[in-house]
Amino acid sequence: MIKAVVNSLLLSGVLIVVMSSISCNNHRNNPKSETAETAEKIIPAPFDADSAFSFVKKQTDLGPRVSNSSANNQCASWLENTLKRFTPEVKVQSFDAKAYNGTILHLKNIIGSFNPGADKRVLLCSHWDSRPYADNDPDMANRRKPIDGANDGASGVGVLLEIARQLSLKSPAIGVDIVLFDGEDYGSPQDEQSQVEDDWCLGSQYWSRNPHVPAYSARFGILLDMVGAPSATFTKEGVSMYYAPDYVNRVWHIASQLGYDSYFVNDETSAIIDDHSYINDLRQVPTLDIIHHDPTTQSSFYKYWHTLGDNIEGIDKQTLMAVGQTVLTTVYQEK
Repeated sequence: MIKAVVNSLLLSGVLIVVMSSISCNNHRNNPKSETAETAEKIIPAPFDADSAFSFVKKQTDLGPRVSNSSANNQCASWLENTLKRFTPEVKVQSFDAKAYNGTILHLKNIIGSFNPGADKRVLLCSHWDSRPYADNDPDMANRRKPIDGANDGASGVGVLLEIARQLSLKSPAIGVDIVLFDGEDYGSPQDEQSQVEDDWCLGSQYWSRNPHVPAYSARFGILLDMVGAPSATFTKEGVSMYYAPDYVNRVWHIASQLGYDSYFVNDETSAIIDDHSYINDLRQVPTLDIIHHDPTTQSSFYKYWHTLGDNIEGIDKQTLMAVGQTVLTTVYQEK
């Protein structure tokens, strides 16, 4: 996962000022009224945290999935074949992108769709590559080593693969597209000044400009990033609240109804640049980010963010359960 926390965000020449109060946007997307939502019966969706964990572990067993690496190629094949177990509608979007240092990256976005003919759709996404540099590691000697990315990448993918498995067992009333982005974490190291704008989130930038379906649109989107740490907390992040406030509040309401208040806390926090930023700005699908926020760390992210400590030992099944069941229940509630 990405980068710095920002209070204002410049994307495609548009300055977005994320204010402390965004109440004027609260009905911008207007999914359902608060009164109707409160009265609505929330039926918990089935979700198997053991299965999700196994999907996370399979990725980390391959080693760091850095773009252009052998592990990345192996993981791409495994992700494609795994999604094909759950839906025949799988596409691999292969493309090249130039990294911050001029390296040409051979990238693959992997997409699985359910109910492809449905006009009403929901987008679920995460990134599957891992960081080439442990540039936040406390040991300076480790800062050019690649990371396993168990939480930062693999956890969100593991949750989405289990959601795909569940969707294959019980079809949703709407269409669902699961998009796994490559090249999210190949941005410049913290100790190097990049001369390239938008050098992170390469896969989501490409997909947002070149969706797998021409003129693709969805009712809303959910991005998962760092969703597997023990006792993780997910706040209402600034870009999400600017573009998709009603959907943020809906997801957090469902989490509360499922008993996951300790994970989905009712705090608004600063904007960050992540995959959802480009989806919102370029594709104009209102997309929210479920991302670990930790106010006790300097980065405000997971304590092992971009370090060698981001490994499978740091993945907690209860957190996978809280996120996975919340997202899947949200999908099944859509009509």
